[in-house]
Amino acid sequence: MHGTKILTEADRLMTVCNSCRYCEGLCAVFPAMEMRRAFSDGDLNYLANLCHACGACYTDCQFSPPHEFDVNVPRTLAIARAESYVAYAWPRACAGLFEHNGVAISLIAALSVAVFIFGFAVFNDPKALHGIHTGPGAFYALMPHNAMAALFSAAFLYAIIALVMGVRAFWRDIGEPVGMKSDAPSLWQAIRDTGNLRYLDGGGVGCFNEDERPTDRRKIYHHLTFYGFLLCFAATCVATLYHYLLAREAPYAWWDLPVALGTLGGVGLLVGPAGLLAAKWQRDPALTDAARTGMDAAFILMLLLTSATGMALLLLRDTAAMGPLLALHLGVVFALFITMPYGKFVHGIYRFVALVRYARERRMIAGSSLRDASE
Repeated sequence: MHGTKILTEADRLMTVCNSCRYCEGLCAVFPAMEMRRAFSDGDLNYLANLCHACGACYTDCQFSPPHEFDVNVPRTLAIARAESYVAYAWPRACAGLFEHNGVAISLIAALSVAVFIFGFAVFNDPKALHGIHTGPGAFYALMPHNAMAALFSAAFLYAIIALVMGVRAFWRDIGEPVGMKSDAPSLWQAIRDTGNLRYLDGGGVGCFNEDERPTDRRKIYHHLTFYGFLLCFAATCVATLYHYLLAREAPYAWWDLPVALGTLGGVGLLVGPAGLLAAKWQRDPALTDAARTGMDAAFILMLLLTSATGMALLLLRDTAAMGPLLALHLGVVFALFITMPYGKFVHGIYRFVALVRYARERRMIAGSSLRDASE
């Protein structure tokens, strides 16, 4: 017996697939499945988060609909994956709230914080909101640095704690890999597989999205989004070091490192999320979890809006539009932080943990085979 209907269905499909094994060369899910003869809830959630949703197994499967076996691994694992985000979320009450109202809550949170910053500026100095401010410290005419840092540090700390608690629950449920912390080869393999999206290629031919013609578009959009996010995070870290170690206040010159990193990352976060949203709208409904797209779309949308408002702020920071744009940009960033633990962002972390376990399992089996051969 399983905890949910979708896990019961996933068990049925994995049993069928384990008998067939036609798709074992497509991705990591099927070799990981073959290492098991029975599936616990944790095993099925592990396989669901190991899945990269390339769709190849649906296209290649001889038992996919309309066959009476009704084998649809991508959609079943997509539903199980989405339910796992709720099952492992912390605090649990927030997961249900975001699950069905992701876009609305994200936008309301962004606009609420933007209005709060507007009101803060008007209360302290009505002229600050629409004035032209240039040079170091110009951003802090709208809100003092300490107040801004306290607001966003609290949101970021909450996101980190919620993510850590969620990953901890997931890690324990799938069976924490013994010795993971000291298993450098498995960690390194998982980092490599994550960094190049090794399994988002349908076994080498590409990702299936709207039809049976594979392409690399989704892989490219994921790369642009992932590395764009990392560049923007690096820009924030460098700016923090500038402020606290070098006493250099934002905004910085166009050629300075925080701006250069942020601009490159911003371009990635414009093109990547836009492409992912377009791909999501075009995706074959047979492959998707249509009932739970709210937080997926919300996270992608917030990344896109974060980049769009940030780039607009960069272009217009020496004009009277700086104040309103800064308030809007900070509101979007705040909303991004507080919604990260409940949507698409966590799939990257859970998938990395799943890849670490998969790499370790493969190494253990390889080592066992070598020992058997030597005997």
